Amino acid sequence: MNSASEPFHYPIPAGPVTIELEIKRSRFVTDIAAAATRAEAMAFIDHIKLTHPDASHHCWAYIAGHPESSSERASSDDGEPQGTAGKPMLHVLQHKNIGDIVVVISRYFGGIKLGSGGLVRAYGSAVQHGVDALPLTRRVTTRAAMIHIPFALENTVRRLLQTKSISIKQVDYQTEVIFTVAVPCGDETSLLQEMINQTNGAATIIMAKKE
Repeated sequence: MNSASEPFHYPIPAGPVTIELEIKRSRFVTDIAAAATRAEAMAFIDHIKLTHPDASHHCWAYIAGHPESSSERASSDDGEPQGTAGKPMLHVLQHKNIGDIVVVISRYFGGIKLGSGGLVRAYGSAVQHGVDALPLTRRVTTRAAMIHIPFALENTVRRLLQTKSISIKQVDYQTEVIFTVAVPCGDETSLLQEMINQTNGAATIIMAKKE
């Protein structure tokens, strides 16, 4: 289930960030970006591999979707000893509770072996430093709805939607006005009540099924 405190709102990257750490002569270049889907995450990983073609390893982790509830998450050690890179990277992302995020660490081996414990600390630390420098915004999940109203109430409903910052996706004019809107999840009950009050019960709202 989603977080109880803010179930439909969660932090995501506002833009990409790149940082570099040197640990016992090895360079760890951390690249972080937004990725709302697995396809976006994999595309970013491929891009970083092309950006750093001479790196010894390209270890990565991503969470596509809500940081707590999404099943779209994965990681890779990319040749490092099993469990020493991708897993600690993903652990940091989960601990930070950030969604729609992908991180790639390009390691340039410096000739000194770090050992399993040293690698876990190095990759975890590299992600931690990257996340600390990452600008964040918030993802607000929405639910589609259709609002049917008489023509005389069009301006009233437009003002209400604007006041509640609800995005109008489409307006159809048939025997009545039909608004297709995106309602922030969690605000459905409030919208229904206010729409009834503002239109004296003349509005009909049809909410799309939750995915």
